[in-house]
Amino acid sequence: MKTRSNPFSKVKVLYEDNHLLALFKPAGVPTQGDITGDPSLLDWARQWIGKKYKKPGAVYIGLVHRIDRPVQGVVLFARTSKAAARLSEQFRRHSVKKTYWAVIHGTPETRSGEASLYLVRRGSKSIPVSQEDPGGRYARLSFNAIASAQGYCLMEIAPLTGRHHQIRATLADMGHPILGDIKYGSQRRINPGEIALLAKSLTCLHPTRNQVITFESPIPDNWPWPPPED
Repeated sequence: MKTRSNPFSKVKVLYEDNHLLALFKPAGVPTQGDITGDPSLLDWARQWIGKKYKKPGAVYIGLVHRIDRPVQGVVLFARTSKAAARLSEQFRRHSVKKTYWAVIHGTPETRSGEASLYLVRRGSKSIPVSQEDPGGRYARLSFNAIASAQGYCLMEIAPLTGRHHQIRATLADMGHPILGDIKYGSQRRINPGEIALLAKSLTCLHPTRNQVITFESPIPDNWPWPPPED
């Protein structure tokens, strides 16, 4: 019988100082605790800081954003309440720049541009609705095709709003779901608990130094590009 590998063995510390902690989150690990009760990246961060600095009591780690459980890549935490407040304000103002890579089915006719729609959350999905729908929330992103091969396309995406599943739902609405994203229309699974979406980089203003800082995700060993052959 095969034993499942521990996904936390793939967590990487990308950056750390007195105010910030940037981590690489593997696919399958929740950013914070959820109804499954599974250990989260937030739990790991608290334990790591506590062990490194020999802190006997509770460790403060501020959650300022999340990425979906089947997504891998950069997650930024605050190590102080001051940093958490200032970063949260940047996220509210949409001044944090995030880029994602996605492997999608097919290649859009327009290889770069913007896409927008209105989304409403129903259960665990976000569904496109008309602008007149009272529950619809505006979602917008920019995209650029990096390369195409074997019926797939490697895309760079920058979300311009912060809606639930907006990248996944928008690409599916364009007719190009993310590889492995069965929930949004992909017909092909990849690694268990994973879709081909990577939080590649995050750029923000450092909360105390007044400097712009960028955190970059490494390319995971299991990243499906070049794409799998049919």
